[in-house]
Amino acid sequence: MNDLRVTLVQGDTRWHDPAGNREYYGRLIAPLHGTTDLVILPETFTSGFSNEAIGNAETMDGPTVEWIREQSAKLGAAITGSVQLRTQEGVFNRLLFATPDGALSTYDKRHLFRYAREHERYAAGRDRLTLDWKGWRICPQVCYDLRFPVFSRNRYDVERPQQLDYDLLIYVANWPSARSYPWKTLLRARAIENLCFVAAVNRVGTDGNGLHYSGDSAVIDFLGHPVSECADEEVVVTTTLQAAELAAHRERFPAMLDGDAFELR
Repeated sequence: MNDLRVTLVQGDTRWHDPAGNREYYGRLIAPLHGTTDLVILPETFTSGFSNEAIGNAETMDGPTVEWIREQSAKLGAAITGSVQLRTQEGVFNRLLFATPDGALSTYDKRHLFRYAREHERYAAGRDRLTLDWKGWRICPQVCYDLRFPVFSRNRYDVERPQQLDYDLLIYVANWPSARSYPWKTLLRARAIENLCFVAAVNRVGTDGNGLHYSGDSAVIDFLGHPVSECADEEVVVTTTLQAAELAAHRERFPAMLDGDAFELR
């Protein structure tokens, strides 16, 4: 497993403006060609976190899915972020993970934010996603999922000695600044308990509901130390995850061997 270059794109998402957001984020990431392996955009990066945006939810044949595939091919890097997607089962807060070869993986947000009545408008996902990219096992999740550690728990694979389900845990979010302390604290907890890197992207600015977002996007290492932290501003920052350091920590401190066996249902 080689080192992985991860880019956090902490932007000020335009309210209910999918075309404007595609242009905006496209402009932010355009200079990244050849300089990164993975680009992470915020949650609901085409609209902001809005229950009203459900009326304009796209389908998998819509412009945003096409856009993220095109951007991935242009940059030669994987790109991920979530949008509202309509299917026969309902509208999901769906994370897209596109790679330059045209492949697309999806994850539907499992835990819907009851406090903002997200559960009354959107359908909940069922299954956790893990995928392979550049030799890394990656588990992407969305915002409120951060508060539910059982769902993200990294499990020891008996068929792969000394291996875990994933090496990198991703969170894309619209997490208001009023709750920034839990955001920062839980990111560190998830990294420590799962013996993994965590890369988390939150937005900045003020949305159409008057909620302020302070960013606080970060890359956290397996000891809970910040490798990269973002302030309250628009920023695009790339961090290299050190594969050898992760492997050495797991060998030196193999807590996964003492974990509890369980199945997610």
